[in-house]
Amino acid sequence: MSEKVAIVGSGLIGQFWAMIFASGGFRVSIYDIDTEQVSRALALIQEKLERYEKQGCLRGSTTATQQAQLISGHTDLAECLTGAVYIQECVPESVDLKTKVFLQLDPLLSDDVVAASSSSCLGPSQFASAMKHRDRVVVAHPVNPPYFIPLVEIVPGPWTADDVLTKTRTLMEKVGQSPVTLKKEVPGFALNRIQYAIINECWNMYKDGILSSEDIDKVMKDGMGPRYAFIGPLETMHLNADGIVDYCKRYADGAYSVCQTMKPPPIQYDVPTAEKVQAEFASSIPVDKIPERRQWRDDRLAALATLKRQRDNKDKASK
Repeated sequence: MSEKVAIVGSGLIGQFWAMIFASGGFRVSIYDIDTEQVSRALALIQEKLERYEKQGCLRGSTTATQQAQLISGHTDLAECLTGAVYIQECVPESVDLKTKVFLQLDPLLSDDVVAASSSSCLGPSQFASAMKHRDRVVVAHPVNPPYFIPLVEIVPGPWTADDVLTKTRTLMEKVGQSPVTLKKEVPGFALNRIQYAIINECWNMYKDGILSSEDIDKVMKDGMGPRYAFIGPLETMHLNADGIVDYCKRYADGAYSVCQTMKPPPIQYDVPTAEKVQAEFASSIPVDKIPERRQWRDDRLAALATLKRQRDNKDKASK
């Protein structure tokens, strides 16, 4: 019998995690406090798996039906966790709520299970410090939608055991995710720190009247985005010169001069500026059309994910 993974929280991220683990052949038990919510989550999982199978982007080597059969729903936490080798918490981003949930998990944990949080900004020290089994707690932060964007940030607390990091990374690789392991807890982790730096500069350029919202987004989607879909900023530096050392010798002074002209982060992402940006989106993406545009985004991410898997498999085969 395959190993079991438990999901605590049956919202969108919990549903995606269940699908990811099922695609890797794991039995998955998904927990929520409300029976109707659990039933709704299982129905949505089944619907998405069947749709992805029709679209040709279903992950794993088994059918949508076979994967759905690996997933069960529960409203009893102890029942959900019984026999699980790994737990993925997926409740809303609230210190108080996560603290409450992990204290409920604590007496149900063994000394070899991993209890991971899907938190996007809260580190283990913020919600697990009072736990007896806090050394078994780690953050495994996915990127939405995680079914098509494979990055997972593994973030330890000050007390997280080394084997927890190793087991989490191994499991993520086994189910087709792309894990990175932070060496220590830092606010915002890695992805959001980089993302916020980009947003900050975009926000300031918009407020200064340098670019329209459409052109700011075009800089990313038609400029940096295609390149960063396959290589990162450090490899970009390495390839854009005769190695990264040569890049720094050639361009470091110019880059530093440009950075000196940048403003500090905005005090806040102010509503008046947000209203101006939204007004520019009004004709192309009115608020009532956001769900359709979100689905459009996910469909294209699915196509890109499929392309990248195909290219990666060809690269491996050619080595």
